Amino acid sequence: MRVGFYGHVRQYESLKAEIDTAILEVLESGEYVLGPALTRFEEELEAYCGAKHAIGVNSGTDALWLVFLALGIGPGDEVITVANTFFATVEAIWFVGAKPVFVDIEPGTCNIDPTRIEAAITDKTKAIVPVHLYGQPADMRAIAEIAGQHNLLVVEDNAQAIGAAGDGFAIGELSDAVCTSLMVRKNLGTFGDAGAVLTNRADIVDPIHAMRNHGSLKRSHHITMGYNSRLDDLHAAILSVKLKKIDEWNDRRREIAALYTEGLRDTGLKLPTEKPGYRHVYHLYVIETEQRDDMLRYLNDAGIDAKTHYPIPIHRQVGFPWGKPADPDLSLPLTERSAASVISLPMFPELTEAEIDYVIDTVRAWGD
Repeated sequence: MRVGFYGHVRQYESLKAEIDTAILEVLESGEYVLGPALTRFEEELEAYCGAKHAIGVNSGTDALWLVFLALGIGPGDEVITVANTFFATVEAIWFVGAKPVFVDIEPGTCNIDPTRIEAAITDKTKAIVPVHLYGQPADMRAIAEIAGQHNLLVVEDNAQAIGAAGDGFAIGELSDAVCTSLMVRKNLGTFGDAGAVLTNRADIVDPIHAMRNHGSLKRSHHITMGYNSRLDDLHAAILSVKLKKIDEWNDRRREIAALYTEGLRDTGLKLPTEKPGYRHVYHLYVIETEQRDDMLRYLNDAGIDAKTHYPIPIHRQVGFPWGKPADPDLSLPLTERSAASVISLPMFPELTEAEIDYVIDTVRAWGD
């Protein structure tokens, strides 16, 4: 049996009539950029996420970058974040001229460890960027408390956790802005690249609207330097169809995760953990083993398209920053240990019971 890592085609086939109709409506409308389909999706996303404002942009990377600009983060500022994330999180910090400052992670969730944040704060620190890794929110209550004590901004990188929630808090409730990726591989994804900013801060809405459209809020009137970072109406229309299914899909991801966890409980592998009171939406189901490379090769040879996510932490990447190696003395032992051991098992709502069983049986057979 072969088990793929992504279910894009299956998902499309399950919604083909609705998606094809939505695309055709946009094509026949003649309004493809900053049109009614985008406005409708932004309003739907606001309602779903409980945010006052949603702004569709080209990507999750641009969402972070434009938020940083709108909040006045720039040269000379430091931004505290993690190194076990996709490169784009830190790219956006570099783009505005700020300096990323890495702290280590919690061993259970692999999210930023709030107890390590204060030691990293200096008089140059401007913001904290927690990443809701794999689909589980970071401890936003603790992070928001620290930020409040030190007058820091908080921007959530929510590329992987739409529909997730913490213990008594919603994503976006305790921060200045939330940046979401809506590209094809996400829990809510279009057939290409897309992203969105969600915020309750009215003062940054117009600047982001302007910057995503060449500095313009009104045709031929440019109030600032801007960029081309618009979410087009075709992608917005597709996302409107899919948004109606996101809770159902996330529930199915949680069911699959529960089956994986039960089936692999006594294998000696480190399995994902869900913090009490949290809603983990399992963008990724990540196991850890010290024999990662051997196990990954074994799974791939058996037809299972398992992958590694962030096997090289950012502070060890050749391209950090701009081709200059990171400080060799920077030590993030938990981050580095996790990066060396991670394997992501296939995880998408359209996985069949037979495929799930095959993954479990194959993982269990490894090492026998």
